[in-house]
Amino acid sequence: MSKPRSLSLAAYRVLSWGMRNGVAPQSKMPRPEGELVWIQVATPDRLRAVTDFCRRLLQVRANLNFLLTVPPDEDLSNWPDCKFPLINLPQEQSGAAREFVEYWRPNMGVWVGGDLMPNIITRADEQAIPLVLFDAQFSVTLSRNARWLPDITRVTFDCFRKILTPSAQTARQIRRLGIQSGKVAESPPLRISPDPRPWPEDELIETTHTLAGRPVWLAAWVQDKEFISVLTAHRQALRMLHRLVLVLHVADEPEVMPLRRRLESMDLRCVNWDEGDLIEDTTQVVLTSDPENLGLWHRMAAVTFMGSSLERGAGGQDPSEAIALGSAIMFGPYVHRHQEFYSSLQQVNAAKEVKTATELGDAVVQLLAPDHAADMALAGWKLLTEGAPQADALIELVQDILDQRSADHAGT
Repeated sequence: MSKPRSLSLAAYRVLSWGMRNGVAPQSKMPRPEGELVWIQVATPDRLRAVTDFCRRLLQVRANLNFLLTVPPDEDLSNWPDCKFPLINLPQEQSGAAREFVEYWRPNMGVWVGGDLMPNIITRADEQAIPLVLFDAQFSVTLSRNARWLPDITRVTFDCFRKILTPSAQTARQIRRLGIQSGKVAESPPLRISPDPRPWPEDELIETTHTLAGRPVWLAAWVQDKEFISVLTAHRQALRMLHRLVLVLHVADEPEVMPLRRRLESMDLRCVNWDEGDLIEDTTQVVLTSDPENLGLWHRMAAVTFMGSSLERGAGGQDPSEAIALGSAIMFGPYVHRHQEFYSSLQQVNAAKEVKTATELGDAVVQLLAPDHAADMALAGWKLLTEGAPQADALIELVQDILDQRSADHAGT
């Protein structure tokens, strides 16, 4: 192990020594055999993009293993489901950081986002673990009794071989620390690669013919607490668009039958698509609870309201599939799981936030006007795909680093 690269780092480690929250999380599962890439994910809204990146990387390096980590105090129950191992990092304390690195021995590390933790990053660097920082933020987490130490931020950033940030301002801040200019580059944030499942052409043609040019909007992943708001908005929009069809995707399948009875009591004529009901000229609401059907209805609907967002609790749904399939987006105020992405969509006028049933009804009418939804959908598509070349470049970077490290170890 090399010596600490500065007196500040040596002092920082002494001041942050301790084993609180030590190795308990990682000791519950064994390190997998073979190559292991450790990816730190700073916030929940980045997780799906990271797992999509892992999936794509596996297509070119099939035997690769992944360990995904999140900040120490994050509650994993509030994070989206993940198919890869997902654990908390240990606290920002020197002993815990050393134990983490020695236990997992990753072949390389990728840090996505901010809240850099100097102890674990410098320990990994001293163990010759190549590190890459993606979607970099100028944000370093220091233990309370060591924030007065100079140089820690520079030492932390200097551990990374490559630093990619979506912000020109952040790139300038990092370079001003004295970080080599060639290490730092601007790059869009990591996003999910749009790769929707194909839909049978005959069913698309048949459904288009059945709808006979009627305007369609989709409310996806709607929770029971949101039913009345969505239905009120639909009745409001029907006053202006008399042939309007609402496709209501219910997030919880057992709620479909009670909802159908509620629709009948409201004199809204409905069919259950999952049970094979046929859409008729008088149909006003199409019910479904099967997530697979969203692939069809995102294609049919010019506008999608992303549910699980009007009421507190659920945290919103990722709109990437809807955008990839050409739908304009509406959403409620409670989307903390994907807040950064929704904010980016709003900045390019690719999504509209609504807070009430009245606002939702008005937005449906507004967005179904000629060309309005199409313009929003195109803006969303451009935003969704802007990071595709960068994602490919990051995959190549990871491949090159792993190949080089494998060659170096083979020669020793």
